[in-house]
Amino acid sequence: MRKTSPLLLGTLAAALLAAAPAMAQSKGDWTLGVGVHAVDPKSDAGDLDGSALGLGALPTKVDSDVKPTVTFEYFVADNVGIEVLAALPFKHEISIEGVGKVGETKQLPPVVSLQYHFANQTKVTPFVGLGVNYTKFFSTDSKGALTGTNLDLDDSWGVAAHAGLDFALSDKGALRVDLRWADIDTEVKVNGAKLGTAKIDPLVYGVAYVFKF
Repeated sequence: MRKTSPLLLGTLAAALLAAAPAMAQSKGDWTLGVGVHAVDPKSDAGDLDGSALGLGALPTKVDSDVKPTVTFEYFVADNVGIEVLAALPFKHEISIEGVGKVGETKQLPPVVSLQYHFANQTKVTPFVGLGVNYTKFFSTDSKGALTGTNLDLDDSWGVAAHAGLDFALSDKGALRVDLRWADIDTEVKVNGAKLGTAKIDPLVYGVAYVFKF
């Protein structure tokens, strides 16, 4: 669940603003980004309907996780690229207010985005993007009060927004600080009974080194 502001990540790049040429992106270029990112679900995933378990409303929360990430971007035109985001599986604990931890799951959140990098002559290049996120949930286990039940989370499709800054270190390399938002809603089931939809909708933020080739 969200505890820190992603805006604090900007301070990680401040010391690297030494003289360097801008990293221009032209049609036909490729970039590879390697970094680390946090998936930080919103603090309230909504109330599930616990009537199938003999319970009432179940206020649900999903915790955060940090993993290495990789991006590939191909520029279909000057300053316009198609980016694919991949990562190692993120692991999240699922809890219910007043009950505690009731499960954990892993997920892969690949994202494909169309991005625009603002052309300028400075060493700081902002960009924005919009795309599609597919989230695959797997290795979902019940814990605590739900131990022994079959906890299941459906996969999710949704829109994803992206924005960030590239701080040029050379004409081919840059430090990237970025922020994403993804629409992730998953149907929750226990022993096949539908409890409703958990609206995870995380922020995904971090840093990466981006190399052009």
